[in-house]
Amino acid sequence: MSAPNRALIVIDVQQEYFEGLLPIQYPSREESAARVAQAMDAATQAGLPVVVVQHVTEEGAPVFAPDSQTFPLHSEVEKRSAHAAKRFSKQTSSVFADSDLEPWLRENNIDTITLVGYMTNNCVVGSAVGAEPLGFNVEVLSDATGAIDLVNAAGAAPARQVHETLMALLNSNWAAVSTTEEWVKAISDRSALAKDNLIESAARGRNADD
Repeated sequence: MSAPNRALIVIDVQQEYFEGLLPIQYPSREESAARVAQAMDAATQAGLPVVVVQHVTEEGAPVFAPDSQTFPLHSEVEKRSAHAAKRFSKQTSSVFADSDLEPWLRENNIDTITLVGYMTNNCVVGSAVGAEPLGFNVEVLSDATGAIDLVNAAGAAPARQVHETLMALLNSNWAAVSTTEEWVKAISDRSALAKDNLIESAARGRNADD
């Protein structure tokens, strides 16, 4: 297998998830932000392009309003964004919707995107799924992403359950899931991360019930 041509995509690591209405609950928001910073440093050192994305809504909106105190990037991401190969804002969960990311990736011969940032249960999974019909390979760093507690009319799930379930879901089909340390080693070795598949994941699930 040829070495992956990667780009690191840093999704919405904004103060909204630290001081706003959507605080990340699992993994720890500060620990996950530190892993995002680690991934950005490793990518820059390895010569991989880093793409920084910010979610934006309209002025006066309760979250991600451009005139709000919680719109800016986390300080550790902001200071590293000077080295970013590309920055843009988005208004949907997928980084591909209504953006020029796809043609930019193709122009730069990128075949594999590594996703970090927030939230696991919205923009990370939305971006991973959005990459499938475009033919990009996807990696997700489990400790450099994060989820929130969810309660609605359909049910409730704590953030840890949401995050771990979605990591298993992504690894079964849409992405290769790893820790940041494992990914740093992979980019040093110029090797691909191991990815599972839906059929074998389902078989293991059946055996676990026996």
